[in-house]
Amino acid sequence: MASVATDVATNVRDKVARGGVADLRPLPRVLIDRGPNRSVYRMTGPDGPPSGAPVLLVPPLAAPALCFDLRRGCSLAEHLVEGGRRTYLVDYGSVAFSDRNLGIEHWVDEVLPRAIRKASDDAGGVPVHVVSWCLGGIFSVLTLSDQPDLPVASLTTVSAPFDYTAIPLVAPFRPLVEVTGGHILTPFYRMLGGAPSAVVSRVFRATGFEKEITKPLAILRNLNDRDFLAQIEAVDHFMSNMAAYPGRTFGQLYHRFFRANDLAEGAFALDGRTISLSKLDVPTLVVAGETDSIAPRRAVERLVGLLDHAPEVRFRVAPGGHLGVLTGRRARTTTWRHIDEFLDDHA
Repeated sequence: MASVATDVATNVRDKVARGGVADLRPLPRVLIDRGPNRSVYRMTGPDGPPSGAPVLLVPPLAAPALCFDLRRGCSLAEHLVEGGRRTYLVDYGSVAFSDRNLGIEHWVDEVLPRAIRKASDDAGGVPVHVVSWCLGGIFSVLTLSDQPDLPVASLTTVSAPFDYTAIPLVAPFRPLVEVTGGHILTPFYRMLGGAPSAVVSRVFRATGFEKEITKPLAILRNLNDRDFLAQIEAVDHFMSNMAAYPGRTFGQLYHRFFRANDLAEGAFALDGRTISLSKLDVPTLVVAGETDSIAPRRAVERLVGLLDHAPEVRFRVAPGGHLGVLTGRRARTTTWRHIDEFLDDHA
């Protein structure tokens, strides 16, 4: 009992006097390439960059790249570096009103192929293992399906939905969208040049509305649990750093993914050509979160049936919601273990 009281006192002191208990220092990194909406970093450890097989971390739009480096002790990037893997991170930076005309093709044709090639060149010309989350997974699948000559050894997608009819969260809005011919949101994202970061953050928080409401009580109940408190702080930090969606990209996501559900059929028309997902030809790991309301298991698992020519498609379900399955406290012994095993098998 005395130990619990001491832990509570220490944690409260640090939250009040030091502003928190989480170690939010980013992992040391070196910029190896920069271009429009693209900064590619090589992550380093205490002894410099590891020499193992290269891994490129691909975040989604709008969510900050720190999703892969949430906090010390619960950072996938840190875990990979400590495991001896040469780890790279692509960061899209902030999205401005001037970026409103950028569409999905910008990321599929320019950003990701260049990031992959730069990471491979920096690692000595060997193929990289792409590890992606959410929309980053969708963009990675489209990129590798469209450009099979890219130097990629394997692909991992975490919480990337490919069947939008399987997302209960958006189901209530479909009748309204259909009645309006899909134009209910069009005037707003065109006027604003996209989906502003404040809106993106609020929508993301709304998906965990129940947890947001009960969070103060949960904090009080766990004042002795420093790791729990640190995770809460890190997630709040993540939420406060959301970016915007460019207008054209948001329109494509809304009309092509949400309304038409194009991805579920395994083919996607983009910039004058059709990308067939069946052309993806690298081993692929698909991970879904048990309690993910943004990308439920059925929406994520749809990808497994679309990759006809991949040498291997491995599907795993791990504890956690949309962010938690990637970098929650339980992800350290579940999702990360699945990723480690998959990378080792295809090293």
